[in-house]
Formats: sequence, C-alpha cells, structure tokens
Amino acid sequence: MMSPIVWIHGDDLSPTNLALMEFPEAQAVFVFDEPLIAYYQLSLKRLVFMYECLLELPVEIRRGVVSQEIITFAKAHGADSVVTTFSVSPRFQKIAEKLEAEIGPVKVLKPPSLAADLNYDLERFSRYWKKAEPSVCRAQEI
Repeated sequence: MMSPIVWIHGDDLSPTNLALMEFPEAQAVFVFDEPLIAYYQLSLKRLVFMYECLLELPVEIRRGVVSQEIITFAKAHGADSVVTTFSVSPRFQKIAEKLEAEIGPVKVLKPPSLAADLNYDLERFSRYWKKAEPSVCRAQEI
C-alpha cells in the first residue's frame, strides 16, 4: 500500500492542485527554496504573495534546501513515495531524482493542458507563452 506525501512547489500553489485533490489524506509540504531565493533575489512582495497562497492550502511550510526538507518531512511521516504536479523548472527534475533515491517513487501529475510535450524555452517568457498559450487557453474554454 502506497503511503505518499504531497510536495507542493511554487509552480502550483492552487487550492485545486492535482496532487492535493488526488491524495487529500496525504500530508503535504512546501519548502521555500533558500538557495533559489538568494540566487534570484526574490522580492519580499513575491514571497509574501506565495505565503498568502500557501495559507489557503493544507500544507506544512518549511524553508531550506528543498530536497533535504522534503526527505526529512517524508521520513517523519513514514512516507514511501511522493506525489507532486508537473513543473517546467530545470531544477524540478534534479530535486525529483534526489527524492526518488531517498524516499521512493515520485509520481508527477500533469494537468490536461500540459499533457503535450513541448520544448519549453525558459529564457524568455514570451517564447514560452507562444508555445504554451494554445493548450492553456484551449483547456480553459472547456
């Protein structure tokens, strides 16, 4: 029997997060990624916005190195797997690999609008949006 935790990340802070909806009984965690915050010098305004979004979710909020904090959280809750939602972030896959090595399988849920495999260009939002917009807008029309 699978005993997962839910990993909430900054690319899906929605109350309709697929991982939360599919595993409502699982413990959930979000980690403010301190190395990322320092590297990109994220503003206090952005961090407060994220925090306010998190207050609407059934999630434990931590700060530090994401993979380390999630591993600690998973062990404290006796988890043998992780469920999360898709992210285009280049760091996402590296974190997921660390979690899989330490905890167990990482199930990544993709919303229907992101089901198509696009070659995401994250250097410029306009190039990313040009590829993503048709599938995102089509999904909202349904």
